[in-house]
Amino acid sequence: MTEGAGVRIATGDLPDDLTAAEAGMWQAFRNGSVYDLSSGDPAADDPHGGHPWGPERTVRARIVCWLLLDGPPALAGRVSSLKLVGVRITDVVDLAGGQVTPYVELTRCRFDQEIRLPEARFTTVRLVDCAVPRLEAARVHTEGDLHLPRSRFPGGVRLTDAQIGTDLLLNQAIVYRDRGGRSIAADGMTVGQDLQAEMLESHGELSLRGAQVGVSLSLRGAKLTNPHSRFALNAPQLTVERTLYLTPAGVGGPALSGTTPAHGTRIQRFECRGGVRLDDGRFGDAVDLERARFSFTDDQELSLRRVQTPELRFLGDKPQRGKVVLSGARVVNLVDRASSWPEAGNLHMGGFTYENLVPQGPFPLTRRLDWVAAATAEYAPEPYERLASVLRSAGEDEDAREVLLAKQRRRRETLPPAAKVWGYAQDWTVAYGYRPGRAAVWMAVLWAAGTLAFAHADHPPVSSGHPAWSPALFTLDLLLPVIDLGQTGQWQLRGGWQWLTTAMILAGWVLATTVAAGATRLLRRS
Repeated sequence: MTEGAGVRIATGDLPDDLTAAEAGMWQAFRNGSVYDLSSGDPAADDPHGGHPWGPERTVRARIVCWLLLDGPPALAGRVSSLKLVGVRITDVVDLAGGQVTPYVELTRCRFDQEIRLPEARFTTVRLVDCAVPRLEAARVHTEGDLHLPRSRFPGGVRLTDAQIGTDLLLNQAIVYRDRGGRSIAADGMTVGQDLQAEMLESHGELSLRGAQVGVSLSLRGAKLTNPHSRFALNAPQLTVERTLYLTPAGVGGPALSGTTPAHGTRIQRFECRGGVRLDDGRFGDAVDLERARFSFTDDQELSLRRVQTPELRFLGDKPQRGKVVLSGARVVNLVDRASSWPEAGNLHMGGFTYENLVPQGPFPLTRRLDWVAAATAEYAPEPYERLASVLRSAGEDEDAREVLLAKQRRRRETLPPAAKVWGYAQDWTVAYGYRPGRAAVWMAVLWAAGTLAFAHADHPPVSSGHPAWSPALFTLDLLLPVIDLGQTGQWQLRGGWQWLTTAMILAGWVLATTVAAGATRLLRRS
């Protein structure tokens, strides 16, 4: 027997300063069994409620630390573990730098003060539906899981540079901001498999800068709120080997993670009040924004700068304010909906590349052109050329030409007056070369009009060896600026007929020049 709780009990006897609740916990630890001090009254057992928990269900933090760091040996044939239910822990649980071998699972427990785990090493830790003032766990290392579902952290959670061997679970946790404004600070964290934070409530900045997730990161049904600073989700240089889910979750019933909720299931969407930064992120399968809701101020944004992912599912609600920035992002499949994109001036896509468009629902070409125009407050050819290239690769050559024609019309608005007039001429005649059939139509119209007009013209010959008068050949000779049909030099036309002849020659040159410019543009495939 010992007097204090700082000396190892080799025999496994109880220290003599333990309370009755602590003695029961001590024996349950040796036996590896669950130690349940719940009263059976759900209201009284709620760790987040206001019912006081007396000494009959209270243990000291130093006894918990003693058990975990240097506890008694397990009973024969048993594995020691700390499994507590409905227990109140007083003082600070400080395991900083410790090596904790026993399995730890605390359910519906109440902590009076924070838990400190910096640089501690665990196998598996589970804090389920617990009330914890703050979790300080920078550089913590677990070989297995770290589970914090349904727990509440009024002072925030710090997991900076933590290394989680398998899964990190934050499902339905409620976390408030710390003094630095962060709810969860997990910069540089590594998670071996899944990071699940479904239906998480985050009141502050959720920071995952430079974090790495071995499988998927799920924020299904989460509600992120940060009215105090710029970002509610701040995760630049985030790496997720598979998919980032900012999608709905099914409420009630069995777990629905990764599945489509059954018909009739109540759905809770992902909602974010505050900016989102995923700049330079790498995602192995997809970034999924199905039915996501974003509420921004004018200076906040959904920033996907330089993101790389095989698929971007941009299927959320249209943000009413703020910006969506895709500058420099690289996507293979862009799955989108016409109603999901913001208004003109709030979308930026400079350097955004995608290989395939997979629209969900109606997305006519006119709306797609509006989408491009919304991203280019000032004229930039790149978004138009990217869209045309993708349409051409999909076999939509006619649509691709329409996009390139829209590009030329947009460019025309930036030109000086003289060049703008020439642009209108190219547009009216051959649509900048993207509708070459127009040239034949204009030629036929001018030829027919000229033939009818010159059929009534007085046409004295220049010399006696003239050919027979043909209004059709004469008009054609005027309209073709390079080919000489031997008509224009054989007849003398006077008065208004000379002006008509000059107009026909000018029309022929304009038509030929615009056709040549259009042909050159088509040959360059731009």
